[in-house]
Amino acid sequence: MSCFRKAVAFGVTGIMAVSAGAAPQKHAMVVSIHHDASDAGLEILKQGGNAVDAAVAVGFALSVVLPQAGNLGGGGFMLIRDHNGEAHFLDFREKAPAGATPNMYLDQAGNIIPGLSTRGYLAIGVPGSVAGFAYAQKHYGKLTLAQDMAPAIKLAKMGYTLSEEEARALHSTNLTKFPESHRIFQRDGDYYKTGDTFVQPELAKTLQRLAANPQEFYTGPMAKQLADTVHTHGGLLTEADLAAYTVADRKPLVGHYSTGGQKYDVVTSPPPSSGGIVLLEVLNMLSGYDLPKLGGDRSEAQMHIITEAFRRAYMDRGDYLGDPDYTVLPLAQMGNERYASAWRKTIDPVKPTPSAELRRPAGFMPPPPAVTPVKESTQTTHFSVVDSDGNAVSTTYTLNGLFGCGATAEGLGFLLNNEMDDFSSKPGSPNMFGLIQGPANAIAPGHRPLSSMTPTIVTAASKHGKPGELRLVLGSPGGSTIITTVINDLLSILVNGLSVQAAADAPRFHHQYLPDVLDVEKAFPVPVVEELRAAGYKVSRANEADEKNPGVWGDSELIEVNPKTGALEGGHDNRRKFGKVASY
Repeated sequence: MSCFRKAVAFGVTGIMAVSAGAAPQKHAMVVSIHHDASDAGLEILKQGGNAVDAAVAVGFALSVVLPQAGNLGGGGFMLIRDHNGEAHFLDFREKAPAGATPNMYLDQAGNIIPGLSTRGYLAIGVPGSVAGFAYAQKHYGKLTLAQDMAPAIKLAKMGYTLSEEEARALHSTNLTKFPESHRIFQRDGDYYKTGDTFVQPELAKTLQRLAANPQEFYTGPMAKQLADTVHTHGGLLTEADLAAYTVADRKPLVGHYSTGGQKYDVVTSPPPSSGGIVLLEVLNMLSGYDLPKLGGDRSEAQMHIITEAFRRAYMDRGDYLGDPDYTVLPLAQMGNERYASAWRKTIDPVKPTPSAELRRPAGFMPPPPAVTPVKESTQTTHFSVVDSDGNAVSTTYTLNGLFGCGATAEGLGFLLNNEMDDFSSKPGSPNMFGLIQGPANAIAPGHRPLSSMTPTIVTAASKHGKPGELRLVLGSPGGSTIITTVINDLLSILVNGLSVQAAADAPRFHHQYLPDVLDVEKAFPVPVVEELRAAGYKVSRANEADEKNPGVWGDSELIEVNPKTGALEGGHDNRRKFGKVASY
């Protein structure tokens, strides 16, 4: 879509890095939230696998070592860009079961029944992770699926050592409510402690079966076992739903912008991800500003302009986006440079625009749905891979809520998603994470719910038909904050000159139109927060009153290719203490 290929002009300023990342490497790199998963990917690269093989290995390994988000029972997106410049976006997002109905989470008075779309078996969408990873390996990998899955099988069979943070996470009451989950993850109340080895024999057997035949997840004995479990407990998932599941190999969105005389292509996520088009819309709005001249990274003046762009793009997100297989989406209009220019004219240079007073520029977009706009889970995980040939993979996948719906597939050892909450249970009302949802994202059989997951790859701009050199591989979990986290990271590195590690660690800020609140992490510099409040923003510092809560969100697992040396530089988010940059 040519309308996305618009130049976004930025200036450049140098900002001192706040922490050191991994030593630069010339060959290959894997960055993920868990050291065992990163090592699994690196092991596959050293065996001759490519970036896709390594990503598949990481994805399956995380299903073992990160049960709160890594998964077999969820879904996600994988963005692939090979060294020849060819890009693919694999959509293995969950789907609504055939028995799903628009009002399935409402009472007789039309009000949302609390917890029905978030907890238990009725919250489960048709899982896509197994199909997605198997598809990726078959079409774009070099090794076999069994080779790629071998590290995950070993981790499940032999176990892995729990850190304090991991052991504490397994105390979740979301698991306690379900006997199978309570047995596996909490030893029936004899809770795991720091330093314990967590062994998962049922999951190991499931992974071995899938390595031999991944289609068994969707047809055959495993599919029947899974569907019977869900049906017994009142859920909608059936064998027919599983058999009908397909992976969508979509064309990524591509944006083009420049900064400091350097031009870049931004390869990013199409719907049902809302992230890519919102990312491009924000960058187009910011194209009229020389951000570094306003101040340094995270300065009040720079944050004001970026926040106002967030506010406007999230308004469009809520009104218009949904499953592209069933809904005509105004992507061309949202990515139009003239539309961005019209939005930009509505931004006051020093004062925020209250969301209640925001009016969309006329003449560009179709009429919005007639609903009052009204959050999405933070329990997602992202990982980035680059191999020695320059192939890159950016993957984000999820169970949605913490440990998904809380229920474990009986006899199979993996947790199930609560992805149905990402639909609009009632258009105009918030889901479990506060995001605005319109009728384009209503519940319907076979539909994929809207997502904020935004796996993204940045390259130097192509010239004379030749692909540009790889520059950044990025993404994050964080529900509705995913998009703004990716934008924070991209601007910090390419515009404000932060190192990839400094960008991963920098305090984050977020605005999503409604509620009309500028969210910042607890560690955000207080003087800047006070300046923003004086400018007129309602600023919320995350978990400010809770002394034990770090007040953070997201998890940036980034790879940068140094444009001068060609070396790979990794940024693991230090908000999570058990992740790793693995490289050679």
